[in-house]
Amino acid sequence: MHRDALPGSCAARPSGTAGNPGDEAAVIETSHQRSAGYGLCPGARPDFMPLARSDLSRLLEQNHLLHTHAVPAMEMLYQQIVDTHNMVLLTDAQGIILHALGDADFIDKAKRVALAPGVGWSEERMGTNAIGTAIAERAPSLVHADQHYLAANHFLTCSAAPITGHEGKVIGVLDVSSDRRSYHKHTMALVRMSALMIENQLFAATFEHAILLRFHTRPECIGTLMEGIAAFSPGGRFLAANRSGLFQLGLSYPALQTHTFSSLFGLPVSALFDHYRSAAPGLLDMCMHNGVRMRGRAELRLGSGIHAVSVPDDRSAPQAAAPAAAKARRLSGLRYLNTGDAQLEKVIGKVDKVLGRDIPILIMGETGTGKELLARAIHSDSPRAMGPFVAVNCASIPESLIESELFGYGEGAFTGARKKGAAGRILQANGGTLFLDEIGDMPVSLQAHLLRVLQERMVTPLGSGKSIPVNVELICATNHNLRERIARGLFREDLYYRLNGLVVKLPPLRERTDLDTVVRKILATESDGGRYTVSDEVLRLFRRHQWPGNFRQLTNLLRIAIIMAGDEHEIGLHHMPDDFLDDIDDTADPPVVSPGRMAAGGARLDEVELAAILKSLEANGGNVSATARALGVSRNTIYRKLPHLG
Repeated sequence: MHRDALPGSCAARPSGTAGNPGDEAAVIETSHQRSAGYGLCPGARPDFMPLARSDLSRLLEQNHLLHTHAVPAMEMLYQQIVDTHNMVLLTDAQGIILHALGDADFIDKAKRVALAPGVGWSEERMGTNAIGTAIAERAPSLVHADQHYLAANHFLTCSAAPITGHEGKVIGVLDVSSDRRSYHKHTMALVRMSALMIENQLFAATFEHAILLRFHTRPECIGTLMEGIAAFSPGGRFLAANRSGLFQLGLSYPALQTHTFSSLFGLPVSALFDHYRSAAPGLLDMCMHNGVRMRGRAELRLGSGIHAVSVPDDRSAPQAAAPAAAKARRLSGLRYLNTGDAQLEKVIGKVDKVLGRDIPILIMGETGTGKELLARAIHSDSPRAMGPFVAVNCASIPESLIESELFGYGEGAFTGARKKGAAGRILQANGGTLFLDEIGDMPVSLQAHLLRVLQERMVTPLGSGKSIPVNVELICATNHNLRERIARGLFREDLYYRLNGLVVKLPPLRERTDLDTVVRKILATESDGGRYTVSDEVLRLFRRHQWPGNFRQLTNLLRIAIIMAGDEHEIGLHHMPDDFLDDIDDTADPPVVSPGRMAAGGARLDEVELAAILKSLEANGGNVSATARALGVSRNTIYRKLPHLG
């Protein structure tokens, strides 16, 4: 891969045949030798035969993503060279022209040599030419006048740059061709910049459901074509980087596959979420693995298939938010979640009917059943999709901080507070959706404050006498039975009825009928393209398992299996972690203990067993994993016995 960006500069450096004249001559000579080796004759008539219309349509469909993101860049490029007897061309990876636009007078002239959609311009067909040579050399290529191998093309001057995908493979070529008399030395620079723009757009489109980090040693370069871009999974695993990103990271693509956000930039991935909780987050300050300091900003595109609102810096927020929201409306998150389970289909149907009607939604379900995914899908499909989606886990924030976290605080509200105060999460969600996860764990002392905010639609930050109007769509989630918590005095009844607009319950994974589809979707997300499948034997085990951790457990299990499988495309039993296999073995029906079967001292064996588990649980402070290790059994055994322990 050619690295065009220097880490300390926002400028691009020359590479390939667009650089040193001596190098250019050597590249042209090598290309002529290849052309002769293909059996081409300089005086021969070029191969003008274009693809049939149906074949061209099929080719455009195959290159839909490339074509979609390249056309706007082509139009911008053409506006810079209009009325100079030029045309702009886009080809696929084999050099077949997909799209062309340019000056009418030159297009007519270009048709004589078949510079038109459907015609292939590889070196094998046309000899030395900018498009074909750029593909062969995998570098920008300038071919002027009689440098073309075929005499019929000597009237042309062409500047081409390859467009590479995130894996470093050439996926297309951008070219400007003109009459040789219209040659201008700046054309190649424009072509290369436009190709880089297309690459960066494609990179962002490819990793729509990841954390996208834009970085550079110089903050003024962030937001330019020379910024490094790296994609990470929601858990922080490295996925890919663009050309500038690879150059600045200084590691090969295979080496980067072993890294995480933390190991590359010296920050835990949780620091990103903390950073963007503030009302106006600035650039991140990071230290790379090699000691070089970087500045960056991140777009948190979380949720498997859910188009969450990104969090760019202030300079690009208006431009980035509108297309992201428009895309969210086109690609319905709720439809994505509907994978064939009848229970889930009913939930989605109910939710769909109340979208945009200002009815609070309460999502019930066990831990890991996808409550936040559903909340993000609701936001994505709602009229508020252009607004922010702000998630707050009421169980993960210390009780001493949750009030300031939710409602914000004014200047000097307490010791250690920021000088200018801070906007709370409710105000950050203004105009969008506020998702309160684990609402059942909110301290009772704060529930009255929240109820007042929801009823009055006003927020008063701590230490401030000023009330601020707020307009949010409310979605809450819990794994508790809130009626039971009300009876125990742990949840306010009036708040419950304020939240209790539409109540839906997500089924646990063990009750879902679409497990096979869910597995395929997770594999496609985690392996960036669905290169892995699961053997029938493993699927049978999956169907037997109780999945106490639901989707979170399944996702982590498949991540490990993908790593274990490596180059093998089918995940088999030997790729499964030992603790999972132990759990499976232990899920078989236990032997029935007859009433007459007694232990020493007259106690029944099952009573002795329960007593031992209870004693170990108490000794380990209720920690199930520690108890299982102490007793030499699996966690599932403990979970199955818990109901009998009361």
